[in-house]
Amino acid sequence: MTGEISLRCLVLPVGGIKEKVVAAAASGIRRVILPARNRRDFDEVPEEVREALEFIWLERAEGAVQAARDPAAGIAAVT
Repeated sequence: MTGEISLRCLVLPVGGIKEKVVAAAASGIRRVILPARNRRDFDEVPEEVREALEFIWLERAEGAVQAARDPAAGIAAVT
């Protein structure tokens, strides 16, 4: 899970998405929670890594705990 939040609980974009996602996959992580505003960086992630991971995109911070515990509970996931 990576990101920054605003005072209004919006999940803000962060840098280094490709590197973070590749490192997560190499470490055996299978679910990645990222800021929705970083979807533009998704194409930079190698295809084999994209296929091996489940991606959960968050707009608001309230969904972070819910997504970490139970990603199927109403948070849209992109795989």
